Amino acid sequence: MPVPTQRNSRDENAELQAGRTPAGWKQKPAKLRQKDRDARWIKKHGRRFFGYKNHVNADAKHKLIRLYAVTDAAVQDSQELEGLLDTGNTCNDVFADSAYRSAEIEAKLRVSGYKSRIHRRGRRNHPLSLAQVRVNHAKSRIRARIEHVFGAQQNAPGGRIVRTIGMVRARAKIGLQNLAYNIRRLVTLERLAAA
Repeated sequence: MPVPTQRNSRDENAELQAGRTPAGWKQKPAKLRQKDRDARWIKKHGRRFFGYKNHVNADAKHKLIRLYAVTDAAVQDSQELEGLLDTGNTCNDVFADSAYRSAEIEAKLRVSGYKSRIHRRGRRNHPLSLAQVRVNHAKSRIRARIEHVFGAQQNAPGGRIVRTIGMVRARAKIGLQNLAYNIRRLVTLERLAAA
């Protein structure tokens, strides 16, 4: 979720990343109120983004969001996996892209009683075998349903950008956006059930 870009100097950005407020900002309260000190930069597919991430646990059958977490954009997706696992879920399969695959995560999932359905990734000089490609393709059919959640949120009014300042407000905005998505999805499911 991108936010309006901040125009800070390198020194100011270094201070912000260290968790400190730049010295000149304290004397200018109006400027301080307009700066988002919680959002971070990330580079994805060669493009840079400034903002927050919405991590969700969604039901693959109904495409409803069960749990969510909001972090700054620089947080690696796999760091939020444990907090998104739902012990009350009847299915113990965990589907995710290859960014979540590591020996540590696989071991934690096994110990917790979950089945890992995380994509495999090829490495340099060690491409995936044809069987692994087919297994990834089969997993992608389920994962695509979860990606529909993010696509629907991006196309919804106000879904492309967070126009708030600070992590607390961003969590509230993204949480309300997740709630609104679930309500729209529930209306769709009720229409399908009535037809």
